[in-house]
Amino acid sequence: MTALLTDHYELTMLRTFVADGLAEAPATFEAFARRLPAGRRFGLLAGTGRLMELLRDFTFASDEIEWLLERDVIDDATARYLADFRFTGSIRGYREGDLYLPHSPVLTVDAPLGQGLLLETLVLSVLNHDTAVSSAAARMVLAAQGAGLIEMGSRRTHERSAVAAARAAYIAGFTTTSNLQAGRDFGIPTAGTAAHAFVLAYPSEADAFRAQLKRGPATTLLVDTFDTSEGVRRAIEIGGPTLDAIRIDSGDLGEEARAARAALDAAGNVATRIVATGDLNEHRIHDFVAAGAPIDAFGVGTELVSGGSHLTPGFVYKLVAIADPATGRMRHVAKQSIDKTSTGGRKTVRRGLRDGALVEERFVVEERPGQVEGLEESLRDEGLDSEDPTVKYLADGEECGAPDVHAARKRATAALARTLPAAARVLEAGKPFAVARRPDSTE
Repeated sequence: MTALLTDHYELTMLRTFVADGLAEAPATFEAFARRLPAGRRFGLLAGTGRLMELLRDFTFASDEIEWLLERDVIDDATARYLADFRFTGSIRGYREGDLYLPHSPVLTVDAPLGQGLLLETLVLSVLNHDTAVSSAAARMVLAAQGAGLIEMGSRRTHERSAVAAARAAYIAGFTTTSNLQAGRDFGIPTAGTAAHAFVLAYPSEADAFRAQLKRGPATTLLVDTFDTSEGVRRAIEIGGPTLDAIRIDSGDLGEEARAARAALDAAGNVATRIVATGDLNEHRIHDFVAAGAPIDAFGVGTELVSGGSHLTPGFVYKLVAIADPATGRMRHVAKQSIDKTSTGGRKTVRRGLRDGALVEERFVVEERPGQVEGLEESLRDEGLDSEDPTVKYLADGEECGAPDVHAARKRATAALARTLPAAARVLEAGKPFAVARRPDSTE
């Protein structure tokens, strides 16, 4: 991966830092979201595992450096700095697949100023994209109430974003993806049988079904190319009682599913599943489930990867501390502009849980011995269990355990089932389900 997947101003700033001797100054950066997307009650973090993999190859090739020199983006001194660039700092952050709140420091980077600076665009592009997908997917998982969910967004987004989206959706609880590259890269189960083009390629719908069933009954027949009721009838007639599934992609999906279920059951196809697709989001899924529509699995594409459900979490990446050149001590820095404030200093966070459900997060700025212990004691005094939601990802540039998408999926399942309070699992717009108390916050 090229380190040029970044913004021009990162290198403009680095050029000055190198000239002023600041590039090697110890510094701390934090990634956080000031708020959740409008109406969202929770966010589900994804992308940290993928980010760690990308950092392995975050270097500048000689031809890239030459290109930057030719365009006067950098000077000779900065070129020498980039020639040997490798991230040697430390990264700590929330576990992938866990919940986060407004102001949660989901990623903390301790590194020389120049190194930490250059990670900004990569950190934000990965975390904002993947968390947008995982958070939307989590709402769909809650809405589906145990029905299967197939990620089908590959044709609605950038080809590489599609792979990342499949990974994020799987972490949140989707059962399969249509994207084969995601299946190969991350070990995600893949699924897919036939589109309308397959049916139209044969002289008749019946001929298409017979051709598809040659590979065996464990397939899904698309029954709505012409007339859905006739398509269901033909699927039953040709597929027989061992037919695995049918898919409905148009019309009133709830009513079509009810009619299909009645026909299937009457013919003895009680085990044949019904899959519904077509511009689905968490609200439509919820409505179908609430109305008792006999749909066994939902395929979701546009709304997951680029539609109205795909709301960016708005993560930002801010410098919060830097070593004073004169004393060497870390100096806290913070942005004070209206509606865009940050809190200076490296944070330690602890969660307060009651019966396994998250009640609040509290932060302290690391300044004096005993502060973290005092934070934990204050939570226990209120009858809450104290938990550290973070894990070390990198220490002095070395990985602290390989990222595991399947472990992240298990964590997300537990977070949605136990850590997220029952009242926060509703889809209606509302406030964040818990409070993150910053050192300068009393709300």
